[in-house]
Amino acid sequence: MINEIKKDAQERMEKSVEALKNNLLKIRTGRAHPSLLAGLSVEYYGAKTPINQVANIIAEDSRTLAITVFDKELAGLVEKAIMMSDLGLNPMSAGTVIRVPLPPLTEERRKDLVKIVRGEAENGRVAVRNIRRDANGDVKALLKEKEISEDDDRKAQDEIQKLTDAAVKSIDEVLAVKEKELMEV
Repeated sequence: MINEIKKDAQERMEKSVEALKNNLLKIRTGRAHPSLLAGLSVEYYGAKTPINQVANIIAEDSRTLAITVFDKELAGLVEKAIMMSDLGLNPMSAGTVIRVPLPPLTEERRKDLVKIVRGEAENGRVAVRNIRRDANGDVKALLKEKEISEDDDRKAQDEIQKLTDAAVKSIDEVLAVKEKELMEV
């Protein structure tokens, strides 16, 4: 029973670290990457649809994204969605192809992005600590039901803490890599 609780906690912590990595991909580092637009959606036949499902997004060069819209009528909506996003991008339309030049990052913008990245990392740490709390609560419930001894309880909590420490360390490593990437000129 304890092993199931630990395994579940470990899987959930790993998913939290992966979620953080995915969130950090959306924060630009000065290089054009199709994942920058991954979070944007457009209204397509009455449903919110991610841009990457209605268009092909490629990095034309290090500073330009090219978006080829599958349906000509959607080009305006895709362009508007990019303008309305908080990414600070200004797309230029040429028929079904929309080019999105990425402005160079200023020092001030880099520092703002680092703050955002640190906030995302802190959210990841909070998620991991919540998973630890849930797992420890499950172990305490087993102790209360007298299904495990106090020694087993203490040992399980120590092992759950080790899992938590490892997940937080992973988050810190991901954060350090992203911060270094953001501060490169």
